[in-house]
Amino acid sequence: MSSKILVAYATRYGSTREVAERIGAKLRGRGADVDISPAASVTDLSGYSAVVLGAPYYIGKMLKDATAFLEQHHSALETMLVAIFALGPVQATDDMDEAREQLDKTLEKMDWLKPVATEMFVGKYDPAVLRGLDKLVSKPKASPLHGLGAHDDCDWDAIDGWAESLSLGGADA
Repeated sequence: MSSKILVAYATRYGSTREVAERIGAKLRGRGADVDISPAASVTDLSGYSAVVLGAPYYIGKMLKDATAFLEQHHSALETMLVAIFALGPVQATDDMDEAREQLDKTLEKMDWLKPVATEMFVGKYDPAVLRGLDKLVSKPKASPLHGLGAHDDCDWDAIDGWAESLSLGGADA
């Protein structure tokens, strides 16, 4: 089997893509052969020995493109090394334990999936790019997003450290 690694991601506004690209670059820096692709574009995993999947969480749920990827590639993923990262909180001061529980609950429903690593990271937030329901959710005064300005709380050191800690076969050179 190939030792090629796929870093697939689902994203709504681009933050998860940025993190996926950073993780892919770190894995390449360790000698891995890496492809980076939107999860919705992936049709076949046969050329890969490992997958890193990235997904944002909105209102407590993993973005549908990521869950669809997991369902579509269920059989292949059962026999591969898989690592999953998620972006959930939009501020470093948000409750990371609660956000991590959302990821854990998603994965509990997929008891066939045995990731070698999982992690939840803080993302970034820009109210100017919000659309649809995301925009509506930020409007009520009771919303934690109400009045929140644009900012990027991504912890790139934590992301780099996680990527460097991954044991995915082709990235262990």
